[in-house]
Amino acid sequence: MSSSPIVTWETLDWPTLDRLRAGFLDGGAARGPYWKSPHDLAVYDLTYGERIGWKWDAVLRELRLRSLLPSASTGGLQVLDWGCGSGIAGRRVVAALGADRVSQLALWDHSPLATAYAAGRARLEFPGLAVVAGAGAASAPDVLVVSHVLNELAPAAQEELRALVGRARHVLWVEPGTHEVARALQGWREGLRAGGARIVAPCTHQEACGLLRAGEERHWCHHFAPPPTGVHADRNWVRFAQRAGIDLRSLPYAYVIADRGAVADPSLPAGTARLIGRPEHFKPYARMLSCDAEGVVELTLPRRTLPELYKHLERNRGPLLYRWERSDATVSGGAPLLP
Repeated sequence: MSSSPIVTWETLDWPTLDRLRAGFLDGGAARGPYWKSPHDLAVYDLTYGERIGWKWDAVLRELRLRSLLPSASTGGLQVLDWGCGSGIAGRRVVAALGADRVSQLALWDHSPLATAYAAGRARLEFPGLAVVAGAGAASAPDVLVVSHVLNELAPAAQEELRALVGRARHVLWVEPGTHEVARALQGWREGLRAGGARIVAPCTHQEACGLLRAGEERHWCHHFAPPPTGVHADRNWVRFAQRAGIDLRSLPYAYVIADRGAVADPSLPAGTARLIGRPEHFKPYARMLSCDAEGVVELTLPRRTLPELYKHLERNRGPLLYRWERSDATVSGGAPLLP
């Protein structure tokens, strides 16, 4: 059997999926890798991994809209997918950058089985791309890709990652959108900022994280990625969601994008704010948590006086970037920054 088998919905082994889910729920990673075979990784890649890919799609779409995808002047980009799992994040990033603009995709995971699987899948998807697995992975990459690792990192691995983050030219990092993990990522964001990196997203500023101020402990920096069109009507995904106990409508994630570029970001005017989580819509108004250089504030947008902006908030699935005119905590005007 190939070291990187591909599973389809027709060949999906549902009992294996159930076993993987049980491992995720009881914290199995603390006792060692989830994976028992390449087949396990293939089952994961089709299902849980693909949902992670949808989060990466949302993040990479924003970078594309803002013309902020990493680029190389000569020689192509060296990409490292650290803690790669099945390699879904690294493959999404290479596809977004363009395989012809990537000189090497390096892969590392604490599970050699995962590293080998991810390398095989990358070679299948990008024939001709130089793929390096395991010990040969890049130590100072142009682009460091980190995905869904924070709830599994031992202290030694944290220090290794911290050193890598300090050496990378671009850091692209996506995590689950839970309160605990997202707030932990906010701490890593502060470390990046202190180390001289420019915070590209989700923050619209280079100030200290407003959610780490005293009194903001109940909030966390999370966002929602839209699932692909038609997923809710796809019988395979519906069956997966029912079996895994997952809401297909909800894809919460946390992320940090940083680089070693200039402090100024030409894609966002001064005063741009990002909404955290989802706006809440009531009949007379919308309520939302807005973050900008001045901090985090809960705003109210009246429907009667701002009907078009209210409708835009209802339709917008991200990125939720706006410029506001307001009186205290009430919005009196404003406009979205991106379509």
